[in-house]
Amino acid sequence: MQTIFPGLDFGTTNSTLGLAGGRGANVAPRLLALEKGAVTLPSALFFSLEDGETHVGRAAVFEYTDGAEGRFMRALKSVLGSSLMNETTQVRRERLTFIEIITRFLARMRIVLEAEAARLSAEGAGRIALDKVVLGRPVRFVDEDETADRAAQDQLEQAARATGFDEIEFQFEPVAAALYYESGITSEELALVVDIGGGTSDFTVVRLSPERARSNDRLSDILSSTGVHVGGTDFDRMLSIAEVMPHFGLGSQTADGKRRIPVWYFNDMATWHRINTLYTPQVARDIAALTKESASPDRLQRYAHLLQHRSGHRLASAAESAKIALTEASSARVRLKEPGLLFDEAVTKDAFEAATHDLVSRIETAIGEALRVAGVEAPAIETVILTGGGAQVPAVRAAALSRFPHARVAHSDAFGSVGLGLAIDAARKFG
Repeated sequence: MQTIFPGLDFGTTNSTLGLAGGRGANVAPRLLALEKGAVTLPSALFFSLEDGETHVGRAAVFEYTDGAEGRFMRALKSVLGSSLMNETTQVRRERLTFIEIITRFLARMRIVLEAEAARLSAEGAGRIALDKVVLGRPVRFVDEDETADRAAQDQLEQAARATGFDEIEFQFEPVAAALYYESGITSEELALVVDIGGGTSDFTVVRLSPERARSNDRLSDILSSTGVHVGGTDFDRMLSIAEVMPHFGLGSQTADGKRRIPVWYFNDMATWHRINTLYTPQVARDIAALTKESASPDRLQRYAHLLQHRSGHRLASAAESAKIALTEASSARVRLKEPGLLFDEAVTKDAFEAATHDLVSRIETAIGEALRVAGVEAPAIETVILTGGGAQVPAVRAAALSRFPHARVAHSDAFGSVGLGLAIDAARKFG
């Protein structure tokens, strides 16, 4: 019976789980359906106070947006390597570490993997190596901090081990995307992989060919791999700070004109993985006191509504939806309508690009660094492989391609190429 190996892409926004056969098995890589036929699983959990269940993925998003009482958590990958990993957080009647929370998310993916293993075994169609996995990781979990970056990988490995994986290997996410693209080419190419994920952006210069694909050791083919802690959620955050948070009090002054309202309340409300930290009695008291002092109390009252009704992620989702709409349209609206709050404001593509200019500049700089480290000039790049949801942002796409007008542009599976490439890597490493 042929052996099949898994590759798991734990993403900031979405996660995938790929399978591929080992040596001689000739099992084409594929993604498992993780939720109601969908191969992507939103990286979100909802700890319900109503039914006591832990909802994952789209079910978690639905429970939260439907107004159920509970704790919503998203973008947990962004917490890896940060100081939050050393803290516990209240979830229903428990205090959990973030490693335990990430483990609960990965455990749901493990359940799907085990169900698929049982099905294949019953049909005599193959055996999944349930003790082995290749996990994806960004080139940089944490910028300019080697200790924190290593800690982030160790924390993800710890969570994976807690779900039942014993042999764990890691692969850079852009390298995984390149491995998947390589499975469909017929000649050698020098490629740049541009992987703009939910929390990080990674860039890899790599030599690809059908012959090289047969080698287990690809280290010499990877000429450079650089990364920067900029991703899709950062674009959400900057859009919210520039165009949304001013309507909730950002930039407002006290009535006596002597000081501004502290900005950190608004920065955290615009940051996916920080929103839950605001739902405390102390922050509620702070905002109530600031409302009395503010020259714009109506704005702070809106902010107080977000706290009272735990609506922060709903507002962040509305900003994200506007960002996505701006990939095609010149304007969009950020809308949040619920009892006690009606927010509906227009945002333009020009305003969005102005708000995110520095993020795009950091991406451009990282691409230049990838070329420098590889020791190649831009004209030598024959193919640019675009992957990750953030690569759909027009300004990001333009920045990624501006140096390479001569190159072939390969639109890899935006959300699945990393998981598929990790499965291919797993089959080669373990097969």
